[in-house]
Amino acid sequence: MRDGIYKKKLDELLAVCRKNLRSVNEELITRAFEFSLEAHKNDMRASGDPFFNHPYEVAMVVAREIPLDDVSIASALLHDVAEDTEYEIKDIREEFGDVIADIVDGATKISDIFRSHEITQAESYRKMLLSMVNDIRVMLLKFADRLHNMRTLEYLPKEKQVRMARETLEIYTPFAHRFGLAKIKWELEDLAFKYLHPEEYDDVARQVKAKRKEREAYIKKFVKPVEKCLQEDGMKFEIEGRPKHLFSIYNKMVNRSKPLDEIYDLFAVRIILETENTNDCFTAYGILTSIYIPIPERFKNYISVPKKNGYQSIHATVIGPEGKMVEVQIRTRAMHEIAEKGVAAHWKYKENLSALDEELENWISWVREIFEHADEEAPAKQLMESFKLNLYQDEIYLFTPKGELKILPKGATPVDFAFAVHSNIGLHCLSAKVNGRIVPLDYQLHSGDQVEIITSKSQTPKADWEQFVVTHKAKSHIRRWMKEEERKEIEQGKELWEKRAKKFKLHINDDELLKYLREFKTENLNDFYLKIHRGEIGVDGILQEIDFQIKHKQSEVIREEKSRGIFNRFLDTARSFTGGITLFGSRDSFMHSYARCCNPIPGDEIMGYVTRGEGIKIHRTSCRNFASMASADPSRVVEVGWPLTDGAEYVTAIRISGEDRTGMLNEITHSISSYQNTNIRGVKIDANDSLFEGTILVSVKNKEHLERIIEKLRKIKGVQHAERMVE
Repeated sequence: MRDGIYKKKLDELLAVCRKNLRSVNEELITRAFEFSLEAHKNDMRASGDPFFNHPYEVAMVVAREIPLDDVSIASALLHDVAEDTEYEIKDIREEFGDVIADIVDGATKISDIFRSHEITQAESYRKMLLSMVNDIRVMLLKFADRLHNMRTLEYLPKEKQVRMARETLEIYTPFAHRFGLAKIKWELEDLAFKYLHPEEYDDVARQVKAKRKEREAYIKKFVKPVEKCLQEDGMKFEIEGRPKHLFSIYNKMVNRSKPLDEIYDLFAVRIILETENTNDCFTAYGILTSIYIPIPERFKNYISVPKKNGYQSIHATVIGPEGKMVEVQIRTRAMHEIAEKGVAAHWKYKENLSALDEELENWISWVREIFEHADEEAPAKQLMESFKLNLYQDEIYLFTPKGELKILPKGATPVDFAFAVHSNIGLHCLSAKVNGRIVPLDYQLHSGDQVEIITSKSQTPKADWEQFVVTHKAKSHIRRWMKEEERKEIEQGKELWEKRAKKFKLHINDDELLKYLREFKTENLNDFYLKIHRGEIGVDGILQEIDFQIKHKQSEVIREEKSRGIFNRFLDTARSFTGGITLFGSRDSFMHSYARCCNPIPGDEIMGYVTRGEGIKIHRTSCRNFASMASADPSRVVEVGWPLTDGAEYVTAIRISGEDRTGMLNEITHSISSYQNTNIRGVKIDANDSLFEGTILVSVKNKEHLERIIEKLRKIKGVQHAERMVE
């Protein structure tokens, strides 16, 4: 009985292959079938079915929906063997050769692409890309694998259902769209929709089913006069009602805030012409619009300007009977095959397979672009965001002054266009003309625009370019250029420092220099040299200060610093949360320090006082010293402020003391953290006999927040003093 079942399955698979493939090596497919069946004979799926049913169904998807060749079918049958059985890639290589082994190996490497941490994910995408470039069938096999897994998702736990549905919607469906696999994309979207939003899915499905007969009757009424006129014109054609998949309907209901009855493009028709003459599509459009009134702004000509994935068709919307709008697509049979099956149809319609290489290059160039210029030091998150952005973005069609077509993502700017033409043009892009009119470099281009880039040898990328460009090529080139320029500035700054230090007869190694630099709000040497080159800090002033500290470092100063250590650490922590201060709204690009007479911290009202040789001293506005200096020379007073911190919080210190007892520390910390979920950042408590004293660092939203905490602390039994720590 078992042999009979699998003999029937093999016969069905071979029959589909004969129907859809140009040539079939039945012996190869049979051997792969039997090898997989034997390898998986003891394995079961979550549904309780034999595991072999999965590779078999994946092979059937490939044969029906992505019919490339017999190698693809054999690879589909074997795709889980190396991952889930005792057999290895080397066994497949020995039995079936390098091509099939490499496809199976590529599919195996990316099978758990979403299960690891972010950096591993990014590396997995690199492996996936490498596999795609070597053999496009690897990715097509993964589409079929994912489709069957989604079809059988009901047997998995709820948590896994949601995870797989989400990654399917985020990665697989836009990827399938890019590869032109419309039918697979639609089914994946609907299946993901079913598990991510089950209630909404059921509601839309119920409404669509209830309206089915009414919709079919309307389409029949709409089509009848069109069929008659096309026949009279001698055309051979097929007209079908084009079903709208549920996820698409749901999105339109949400985006337009309309019920199902008001979604006009539920009525959709496709006219498929049995012709090789693309002009017949325009003739058919003329016949259609002689019967029904067209809506001009909804006409799209993807025949003259195909989509990046090779899609071609005329899209039109007309006013049908009863004043209802109907979407109509008009295409040839070959265009329809390409629209439904993407790269597989290209393979089928290419007589000279050597020409396929260039076609496939166009198909995957958009994804290779993301990785071929990827900076190895770039954060994995940045790489993944760019990858997903490119998956989701719609395309616009742009032209050079000579009429050359460039396809870019929606939202692209002249700078993106410049880099698309050539990286050197992008790097020296000075300005741009769109349709003969000068536009800003951050201008968003639109389909049909003619773009002329004006360059200058003296022009180089600006830091803000990265904020408005959308293509990865532009972003990566800009980042690389900025990094290289910064490296040059650091070298020049270092050279200047070494010359001045030598003249000053100051000998100091990098580790010692770093200790001093932290006092000047410079965390590393590169930042220090960069600020020197840009003139943001004075070299001589720094040299004088370091020389003075080296020569006058007395034990008294050391003892003083030890006694004030916790307060200084608190000040550094508190101020680090703001990243410095701002002067007239600009970021910290000037030398400054904090006055020790009043020790300002974030949250205090502050002013700056311009000193000689020490930059700007920051004082609290209530500081007596500041008031005295300001009245003596008001011209030196400048307005400064603390930048906003994340969450609008700042760190402050509370000095507390009192009678020690069991549980006192727990009661203190609970009293603080229970008020508005206050975050305690540090505690230092010393106890002596029956008394305690210490300091607590806390994050507060404002002074009122701090005052309420202090009030609560003073109410604790045994607490004698609780106050903000200033000095």
